[in-house]
Amino acid sequence: RDVVRSIVLVDEEAIIASMRLVFERMKLVIEPSAGVSVAVAIGRGQTQLAPSLRRIGVILCGGNVDLDALPWTPKS
Repeated sequence: RDVVRSIVLVDEEAIIASMRLVFERMKLVIEPSAGVSVAVAIGRGQTQLAPSLRRIGVILCGGNVDLDALPWTPKS
């Protein structure tokens, strides 16, 4: 807590949009928790990152995704 400068909030819509963006562009299925980081990196968070940031690293993970429950796929 002593080194945290701010907390960025991301709504579920931004998380899903980020997951879909990564899927469409990189052909990777990522977990919603990774979608949070992507959403923040592309500026979809409720608090914006400092404009002076030029490089951002995002760790993408996807081991716990149920492919039948992806939020943008049609439901049976």
